[in-house]
Amino acid sequence: MKELSLNILDITMNSVKAGATLIEILLTETQTRLELIIRDNGCGMTDETVEQLKNPFYTTRTTRKVGMGVPLLTLAAEQTGGHVTIVSDTAQENPDAHGTTVTAVFDKTHLDYTPLGDMIPTVTTLIQGSPQIDFHFLHTTPNGAVELKTAELREVLGEDVSLGAYEVLQWIEEYLREQYSATV
Repeated sequence: MKELSLNILDITMNSVKAGATLIEILLTETQTRLELIIRDNGCGMTDETVEQLKNPFYTTRTTRKVGMGVPLLTLAAEQTGGHVTIVSDTAQENPDAHGTTVTAVFDKTHLDYTPLGDMIPTVTTLIQGSPQIDFHFLHTTPNGAVELKTAELREVLGEDVSLGAYEVLQWIEEYLREQYSATV
């Protein structure tokens, strides 16, 4: 993928499919390093499934026979000298604290570093497609932080207003743009 934001979208959609009600997307950037954490409270995966994710010919989808999300993210991280780790607990193993955490670390100074890209369309696309899920997005940079918690928006708007409504999505986009412009 040409931008890591597309990898983030792909990996996060796995959390949606896993039945998560809370998904955190946490980006921590320094001048030389990017750490990405995607954490959910979905159904989780067994150790065997986590191991199979490394294989591009493993997928739970029925529409195609390949699953490239994790292998592409791993390639993007490893080609910079970074790495990807996946930790998961199934609901059967841990009924009170199940879910999956994907962590990817990148060396931003490496020649093969894939640019992060524009996170605003990624976040708004996720909210539009799954407005019932609580998303917590936090992007910390050396110049400041950008944060959005959909649970807070839901408290203000009430349950009768969908976060997927056009006007709400426009507001979310502008809110994120204002925060990003302050961190430049």
